[in-house]
Amino acid sequence: MKEKTSNFKTILLDADGTLFDFKASERNALSEVFKKYGYALNEEIRKTYERINMDLWEQYELGQIDRNTVIYSRFGKLFKTIGIDDDGVAFEDDYQKILGMQHDLYEDALEVIQYLHGKYDLYIVTNGVTATQMQRLKDSTIDQYMKDIFVSEATGFQKPMKEFFDYCFERIATVDKSRTMIIGDSLTSDMKGGNNAGIVTCWYNPDKLINNTDVVIDIEIHGLRELYQIL
Repeated sequence: MKEKTSNFKTILLDADGTLFDFKASERNALSEVFKKYGYALNEEIRKTYERINMDLWEQYELGQIDRNTVIYSRFGKLFKTIGIDDDGVAFEDDYQKILGMQHDLYEDALEVIQYLHGKYDLYIVTNGVTATQMQRLKDSTIDQYMKDIFVSEATGFQKPMKEFFDYCFERIATVDKSRTMIIGDSLTSDMKGGNNAGIVTCWYNPDKLINNTDVVIDIEIHGLRELYQIL
């Protein structure tokens, strides 16, 4: 781990899986939308959805499909797999509304953000649906500590694409990439994106996973409070 330094000026923060416990938010939203439609939801269906969703997001990060394909095909694929005859598009719209009301923060997330605020220029960089992400950031109060929020849907690009970060840097006044760090949980979007952008990477890895990829990690933390020793 690198020694504590005040050299950094700009901190890019991922949202889901880093600040937000997205798994908890997703579970709650899935339960609510299935309940609204009167369908049973069990662990097998959850796991099937998670597998379909993860596969689609991986294709999106690789630039193989667009965001709308991810969002508006996942429940259709799920329904086909589990034998439900319903409109996956309308179901998705209701799911997004409910998901936008979920803002389960990880323990210490708000405290750490408040610590960093004022010391560094903070920005959210997240893949997802703009309206949903903005609502969750507002409801959690995280938005008030950010100088700006960049959501893939609004930028037209997604992490880990260099173009996503180029878009962000064009809108960050006097950005110095040598003094910029990205903090995130995903090797394929956050850390790979940091490599593509030419900035320092800080991998939030609470589950102590092994990096079996070619992604370069500059700093690794297992808890958000470890940032106190770095920043």
